[in-house]
Parts: sequence; structure tokens; C-alpha cells
Amino acid sequence: MLLKLSKDPLKLFDDIWSGAQMPSASAFKVDISEDEAAFHIDAELPGIEKENIGLNIEDDVLTIKAERKQESEEVKKNYHRVERSYGSFSRSFNLGEAINQENINADFNNGILHVTLPKAQTVTKKKDITIN
Repeated sequence: MLLKLSKDPLKLFDDIWSGAQMPSASAFKVDISEDEAAFHIDAELPGIEKENIGLNIEDDVLTIKAERKQESEEVKKNYHRVERSYGSFSRSFNLGEAINQENINADFNNGILHVTLPKAQTVTKKKDITIN
């Protein structure tokens, strides 16, 4: 059985920006796993409020956007070192046809965004042809 996963099957769930010279501080970490029924993406988004997270699909590309806002009180402090990142963050992933896009769901708990991407039912195109 041949299943078309994406435009290039080796690129399923590839970050569309991988290989690009993007600063690592502007991205967040994700784990991608699979079980019999679905693929799962767990995005690590500590310190970000649920209201500041966006999730959308356009042209078989899943995009996770988040924004971490800097507290206005902290701006007045004289920092000696700042390692935490503030601002907008996003990651985009190719999905392809292996995903049932109508039934994707997500929840956010304890700084982890969990996205469940149910697998699409494979459509078997089979036809018997009568020989004359």
C-alpha cells in the first residue's frame, strides 16, 4: 500500500525553516511522536499565557505562534545578564495528506502545548477492469 505523506515523504513534520539561518533564541523546543491513531507534537512554551498562543494550518503547513511579553516593571531594573527571550516565536511544520486536518485538537497545560494530529484514513483506489 502506498501512502502519500507529504509532497516529499521524507519531509513529514520537518520544520519548514530547518537549514535556514534563523537564530535559535527565536524558536522553542518540540517533541514529535506517533502512535497507531495519531501524531503528537509537544511544544515547550514556559512563561507564555494560553491567550498568547496561536495555532493554524494553511496549505498543509501547521504553524505554532507564541508571544512572551516582558513585564514593564522589569524593564526598569539594571540587568547584569538577560538569557530569557521575549517577543514573538513561531515554528511551522509540513503535514501532508497523512493528517485528518478536520479533527486536530490541542491543549495547553503547565507550559506544554500538546497538539494531537489524527491520522487520515487511507483511501484505497482499487478498481477491477473487465477484459474483453
